[in-house]
This record gives sequence, structure tokens and C-alpha cells, in this order.
Amino acid sequence: MKRRDFLTPIGITVGFLMIMFGIVSSGGMGGFVGFLQGSSVLIVIGGLLAALLVNFNVKHIKTTKHVIQETFRHEDHDLAELIDLFEHLSERARREGLLTLENELEEVDDPFIRKGVLLAIDGIEPEVIHDILNAEIDAMEDRHYRGRLIIEKAGEYAPSWGMIGTLIGLILMLQNLEDPTTLGPSMAIALLTTFYGSVLANLVFIPMAGKLETKTNEEIFMKQVIIEGVIGVQSGQNPRILKEKLSAFLSNKVKDKKEEEKGSEDSVYEA
Repeated sequence: MKRRDFLTPIGITVGFLMIMFGIVSSGGMGGFVGFLQGSSVLIVIGGLLAALLVNFNVKHIKTTKHVIQETFRHEDHDLAELIDLFEHLSERARREGLLTLENELEEVDDPFIRKGVLLAIDGIEPEVIHDILNAEIDAMEDRHYRGRLIIEKAGEYAPSWGMIGTLIGLILMLQNLEDPTTLGPSMAIALLTTFYGSVLANLVFIPMAGKLETKTNEEIFMKQVIIEGVIGVQSGQNPRILKEKLSAFLSNKVKDKKEEEKGSEDSVYEA
């Protein structure tokens, strides 16, 4: 289930607030106004957009909005709940046969689990199931990579366009050394474009791409656990053995918590 991820907007907001605080605390609001330079913004943003248009095709550009939205969403992955599900499916399959699992799938929302269990029900060989599901994981990983690539490239291009703006400012300054009034604006362009490019890259684009990569790795991890669960159910593994096998993917903290919960339930039962 996906829900809003507030850490992304909070992190970006806090970053900009810290920058503003550093500027204002050093030079007051007048110092902050000095950091607003329209031509510098135009060079960085305009150049960045131009570079992305050259680098990517229309299809990639259209997906940018969706990719950015994904950084503001979070999907809960409850590994313990997933393990309990496969323990239940294993018990049902051993007791009543694999065909009875079709009814269980009506309550399963994850299409990857549904596909894996249906392949098992159809009697597909474990090696073939493994290959099919891993091929789907590879395809998903490739889609995610191509999706976040535009964000990664934006993180690479932003500082470069900041440097281009710096070069423009320095050239303008050197061309007008005889006129002292032009030195200030030219130097502002030279420095602020680098500042804007660095901030966009290190506070927005690179962290966003990192979050997308983390989300992909988490999803791959969960799907690998699902594959092990499906193969275990199809091969008729003992539910307790399958649960122990899948529990190896749990962190020690979660294992300890489940042991405590189990101990509490046993105590209540004995009482």
C-alpha cells in the first residue's frame, strides 16, 4: 500500500531553510536579496532543461512527472506479514492441495505473488518459475533505472550549467575591466550560477535519484523473498520449515520482536 512520503519534502524544505538562515544571519534580508539573480536562474534552469531535451526522447520526458511523484510516495513492505502469508499458503496446500490456493489469491493484492502462486498451481517446474519471476524482476529493475536516469542526469547537468554560468560571468567581467560598475553584476552571475547548480544537484536531484534507487532495491528484495516462498509452497515444504527459511530475511530486531510477541501469546494461553 502506497502512502505519502513526507521525508522528501521535509528534507528539501529543511535544506533550503538552512541555506536561507545562513544567508540572512550573515547579511540580513539585504544579503538574501543579493542571492536572487534572474540571469543566473535562467542559465541554470534553461540550460538544464535544454540538455535534458537533447539527452532524452519525448517518451522519457513525459515520464518525468510520474518519476518525481514516486519520490514523494512510500510503499509499506511488511516482510513479517509476507512470511506469515506463505506459511498459511503452505499449510493450505499441504492439507488440501495446490488447487485450493486459487481461492486464497482473491484476498492477495500483490500481482507478483498472484502470478507466482498461479504458476505453481499450473504445475510449472520450479526452475522455470524461478526464471520467469526473475525475468520479471530484471524487467522491473530496468524500467526503474530508465525512469530515474533522467533525475540522475539532471543531478549531473545542474553543476555543469552552473560552471557555464560562471564562465559567462567571468568573460563578461574580463571584457569590461575598464568599467568598475559592471564588475559586481558580472561576478554575481559567475558565482551564483555555480551556487544554484550545486544546490539543485545536491539537495534535489541526486537525493531524489538515491531515494528511487533505494525503493527499487527494497522492491527487488521483497520479490526475491516471494520467489523463495512460491517455490517452497509448490515443493510442499513443511510450513514451519518454510517459515524458518524465509525468516532468515528478517532483521534481528524484527526477529526479537516476533519472539517476544510469541512468548506473550504463549503466556496468555497458559494462563
